[in-house]
Parts: sequence; structure tokens; C-alpha cells
Amino acid sequence: MIKRRCLISGISGQSGSFLAEYLLSLGYEVFGIVRRHSVSENQDNRLHSVRDKIETFYGDTTDPYSLAKIMREVQPDEIYHLAAQSHVRVSFDVPAYTAQANALGTLHMLEVFKEEAPGAKFYFAASSEMFGNNTESDGSQCETTRMDPVSVYGCTKVFGYNLARHFRRAYGLFICNGILFNHESPRRGSNFVTNKVVKAAVDIHLGRQDNLYLGNLSACRDWGHARDYIRAMHLMLQHDVADDYVVATGKSHSVRDLCEYVFNKLEMDWHDFVRVDPKYMRAEELEFLMGDARKIKNTLGWEPHYTFESMLDEMIEYWLVKSYIPEGE
Repeated sequence: MIKRRCLISGISGQSGSFLAEYLLSLGYEVFGIVRRHSVSENQDNRLHSVRDKIETFYGDTTDPYSLAKIMREVQPDEIYHLAAQSHVRVSFDVPAYTAQANALGTLHMLEVFKEEAPGAKFYFAASSEMFGNNTESDGSQCETTRMDPVSVYGCTKVFGYNLARHFRRAYGLFICNGILFNHESPRRGSNFVTNKVVKAAVDIHLGRQDNLYLGNLSACRDWGHARDYIRAMHLMLQHDVADDYVVATGKSHSVRDLCEYVFNKLEMDWHDFVRVDPKYMRAEELEFLMGDARKIKNTLGWEPHYTFESMLDEMIEYWLVKSYIPEGE
């Protein structure tokens, strides 16, 4: 039996690493694109469990020549384009790079896909940030909600989303947009708010840190687990029709809710430790996100396995265990 081959850009990220593990479990040959770092451990520290089972290539979405060479060599059956400058707050600080990596980077990936592997299926990691503060009458966001982003990151994702739709229609390519709402795990970068809160709370609990500084505590997000969301990505490319899907839990929680739950689990009062620092505020705030995932549930049968609480429980346990492991082990 011939194994299916997949190519994952951003394989060393949170979602990319989970996706690599999942596709390996399904019998795929897995190839990935990684950006070179001066500290090699930063390139693949999330891939330690699968290093000997996958093949990775140095490449960058801003360099179409490297992408073309990789695509030509791998000849994948499925392409998952996850690579991006993915931190929304940072996109205000490095707007030009964010646009180059996310917007033009997606154009490069689509062009290379069209020229080198047009028979493959292509997944683009779109984002709930594309909606901005627009909602439907029930407060949710779905596939037809008007897009009006309030960050550079969100703008770049709208660009990629529309490019993906254009390439699908213009060239008859199989391309799906996954409009994923926030997805987290212990592998999430510790400068993202969920892991920032959990890690800091554990450090405060252990007496290693005094306070936690955050931005807008009223901001509400629909947080799910990355393991659930990578299953949704795969399902989209198994369907016989390419389409666009919102992936979300349908429940929204504030940053304040997040702090309260995590600190309570560690038997602390978050009010005693959490402080607001204006430097973590966005230039334009995104106040509320809550996804309506009925389309992917009804069409592809996807359902999340994790809850907000079970996701955070796993993250708390991870940082508690990690805190007792000596450095270097």
C-alpha cells in the first residue's frame, strides 16, 4: 500500500507538531518546512517525539525558491499551510514582517502549489481574527460573518483567505480554509495569554514569581484544544468538496475567567497577583469571539473532545510537572 505524503509548513509550531503526530498515526509520510534559528533547539523542540519519523527541510514563506524546491522534491498529496507570524499583539510591532510572512508568504505557497503539485489538496490556516468585532445576531461568528479585522495579523489572514478562495475558483484547485478560533495546549508559546497565565500562576504558586501582568482582562475568546483542531484540518482535506469551515467550541470566556479558573485550581485568589499593564493592550481591541461550528459538525462530523476546563487542567499539570524537572533533563 502506497502511503500518502503530506507537507506541513510551520511543522515546528504547536499545531504543526500535533498534526505531524496525528498524520503519522494514520500512516502518512510526513514532511515539514522549518525556518532556521541560530539556536537549533528552537527549530524542533516540539518535534522530539517524532524526529526520527519525519523529514524536514529548511525553508521560509518569504522565499518562494526554497518552497518550490521542497514542493518539487516531496510531491505531496496533502499540504497544510500553517506557517505564519502568529502572535497578534506582536503584529502591531512588526507589521511589515507580518505582512511578508503571512500575506505574501501564503501567495508564495499557493503559487508553488499550483505549479509544482496541483493534484494535491491544500489547507490554509485562516483565523477568527479576520472577523474583528463583527458578530451575528446571536453574538457568534460563522462562515458568512462580515470580516473587518482589527490587527495587522487579522488583515494578513483575510488576504490569505481570499487568495485561497480565488485560487480554488480560478484554477480548479482543492483548497480549504480553516477559520480556526483560538486553540491552545501545553505546547502553546508562553507569550500567548493562556500559557502565560498558566505558567505564571504555577510559578507564583511555587514562590518563583510575584505578579502577573496582562492587558485587557475583559477580552473574550473561544478557546479550544489544538489536538481537536488538527483533526478538523485533516477532515477538511478528506471531503470530496473543497470548502471553508469555522472550527470552534461555541463557548466564550474572558481573560478574567481564565485567570480565575487557573488560580482557583492552584488554591489562590487571582486578584492578589494579576496586574494590568498598558503595554499589553492592543492599539485596537478585539473584544469578543465565539464561533459557530455547525457547518463542520453537520458536514464532516467533527466534534471537540476537550472543554475549556479540561484543556486548562492539562496545561496546569504540564507546568507543575515541568517545574520539578531539573534543567537539562
